[in-house]
Amino acid sequence: MSLKRPTKGALADILRESTGHAFRDHALLQTALTHSSAVRAVANNERLEFLGDRVLALVVSQMLFEAFPDATEGELAVRLSALVSGQTCAEVGRELGLEALLRADAAVKSGNGRKSTNVLADAVEALIAAIYIEGGLEAARRFVLRYWEPRSTAVLSIPRDPKTVLQEWAAQANGSRPLYTIENREGPDHEPVFTVSVALTGFPPFSATGRSKQAAERAAATGFLIREGIWSQEGQNT
Repeated sequence: MSLKRPTKGALADILRESTGHAFRDHALLQTALTHSSAVRAVANNERLEFLGDRVLALVVSQMLFEAFPDATEGELAVRLSALVSGQTCAEVGRELGLEALLRADAAVKSGNGRKSTNVLADAVEALIAAIYIEGGLEAARRFVLRYWEPRSTAVLSIPRDPKTVLQEWAAQANGSRPLYTIENREGPDHEPVFTVSVALTGFPPFSATGRSKQAAERAAATGFLIREGIWSQEGQNT
């Protein structure tokens, strides 16, 4: 026999300890955990997800700004992108146990692919918005720091974006900017392969391929950095 999904006060009670917030507006909380695919749903969390995404970005940006005073804008951007990604939000959702509390189409919620991850991530952002609406920015900040601050140290090992590193190095080396050029595109439309070269004043260009223009640009920047001895083969600063 399946267990009935908790609603209203019971739902608020379950999330009080894990979120650190006592929800008074039970309808708002229910909406935050209702996906647009839910059958006969009167309201869904799309608008709340929009707001929560912005609140999350603001709080995490300030957290990183204060935690890493020596980091460049490019490095902060990479850290921010990793921490507010759908994957990270979905991890928080699983930690909160939201999978059992979400109201969504069964096929969407129980899937193991990208769609189910996105549904869970959207619910976390909507939950942040609900906390923000009820308790203000400080309440939302307490919740975000509780789950995202421990994760901020984990992204220390994430390699920096090679295009950002190359641009910063070029500015120091001779004040120029890397120029990326698409040299070739081949393969079917659903599976193209791009060849991109990166040129920098005073250095020979470097070409690389990728499944997208962006991937090829990153590969070219990485190859350039390794060739010039700026990065090791593992992609870390030397």
